Amino acid sequence: MPKTFADLVELMDRLRSPGGCPWDREQTYATLAPMLLEEAYEAFDALEEARLGRPDDLREELGDLLFQITFFARVANERGEFTIDDVIDQVHAKMVRRHPHVFGDTTAGDSAEVLRNWEAIKAEEKRAAGKISNAANASILDGVSTKAPALMEAHQISTKVARVGFDWKNVEEIFGKLDEELDELRAAINTHAETNDEADHTHVREEVGDLLFVVTNIARRLNVEPEAALKLSNRKFRKRFGFIEKSLREQDRKFEDTTIEDLEVLWQEAKKKT
Repeated sequence: MPKTFADLVELMDRLRSPGGCPWDREQTYATLAPMLLEEAYEAFDALEEARLGRPDDLREELGDLLFQITFFARVANERGEFTIDDVIDQVHAKMVRRHPHVFGDTTAGDSAEVLRNWEAIKAEEKRAAGKISNAANASILDGVSTKAPALMEAHQISTKVARVGFDWKNVEEIFGKLDEELDELRAAINTHAETNDEADHTHVREEVGDLLFVVTNIARRLNVEPEAALKLSNRKFRKRFGFIEKSLREQDRKFEDTTIEDLEVLWQEAKKKT
């Protein structure tokens, strides 16, 4: 008989019990935190395999992530803070509250209106909970974590402001901004080359950041998650470079004895195979 969520919670209770696992009993919020992040990234990475029709890894990684959630809830329960039932109850109530067009009398004509309503409801929830000390100075970006990876943060920032109308009209306008940022980066590079000044190098870094931010907006308008897109490119590069390494080993050659032209030939071969 297939195991249920209740069975998983019971398993966690057993692991944390006096007669359970010594290692599991030692874990705390602090020790579990990096594991939660690791499992989230592994699930994120498995999404690409699932998208290509290979869902086994995603199923496994989602299970690992779910196990981490039950782990945290068990630790919280022992600390007298909340239980896994409290977690489920809270998220269920939140989703009902934020979908008034489904569970209430509100209507929403399209996804854009749904997202605007979502932001308004979320802001009201924060005010009611006292999480906004000065409502007049509240920002819709307050909910975007500054601790998230930079690409993810940029994607969330641009998504948030786009929901209230601060956005380009179309992707072509963003490409125009991209050209502008490229020109500004080239100018900053040239200036730094002439001065070799630290302040000018800082300017180069800022312009690189602006360029990445614009690229993130292009991804958003094309419904592409930039972190996932870059992960895919990293994976593709690994495979192609691995082909070059394998080819050199088969030819008993080393990188230092191989010209860039020969490496480019191998790279083009790798592109045909991956």
